[in-house]
Amino acid sequence: MSKISKIAIFEGKKIRRIWDGNVEKWYFSVVDVMAVLSISNNPRKYWNKLAERLRKEGSESVTKCHQLKMQASDGKYYQTDAADTEVMLRIIQSIPSPNAEPLKLWLAQVGYERLEETADPELAINRALKTYLKKGYSKDWINQRLKSIEIRKALTDEWETRGVKEGLEFAILTNEITHAWTGLTTKEYKNLKGLRKENLRDNMTNLELVLNMLAETATTEISEKRLPKNFPENKKVAKEGGTVAGNARREIESKTSKRVVTSKNAKKLKLIGYR
Repeated sequence: MSKISKIAIFEGKKIRRIWDGNVEKWYFSVVDVMAVLSISNNPRKYWNKLAERLRKEGSESVTKCHQLKMQASDGKYYQTDAADTEVMLRIIQSIPSPNAEPLKLWLAQVGYERLEETADPELAINRALKTYLKKGYSKDWINQRLKSIEIRKALTDEWETRGVKEGLEFAILTNEITHAWTGLTTKEYKNLKGLRKENLRDNMTNLELVLNMLAETATTEISEKRLPKNFPENKKVAKEGGTVAGNARREIESKTSKRVVTSKNAKKLKLIGYR
């Protein structure tokens, strides 16, 4: 997927952003965010001074910014400092401006909630339930989705036991499972549904969720029996687990003459209708 440029509006001011499909991240113009949150009449100069201070303090936020071409007010494209969401939030925390205070308070609240959830995971489940209800998902679908979270957790726990590293290796194994049961890579599946940062499982039908749970459960069971000793062996197990669900998908499609994997996302399926 190529890079896509868009403009977000925040408090009446434009913030340029670019979606990079290769890494599935939004990159925001740092200068535009400075214009919104700082009290300076010269946001570019403000960012240069802030960047200099952050470098002296040893912060990695500045070095993690990217130079991306963005369209300026004159219609031409110029190299512009851009940061992904995580880096942008770190930069915002360094802005000594009352305009940034609401975002800082929000970040502190989110951090506190995550600490609570670490101590008591049930709080995270309850929070997820309320969020799905607020978005308009049906209770039947939500129950299915929460079960899928439990199954996914069992799988990742098994992977950790087998020495698989969270992050890239988890993503590679997930991709193996997805491709084995859908015939698509995870990225292709998301593209089919027109998704970017949205969670793929939040945009599945009940049947898609059930088969995805079957694939992950089968992978967990096979891994517990096989006890893979290295990453290539874990990849083989992931493919086998996904194939179990892939065979079920093909059997269902042969009986119903309908494709199981659909291009429809949550909105098109009318799974959600914000209340």
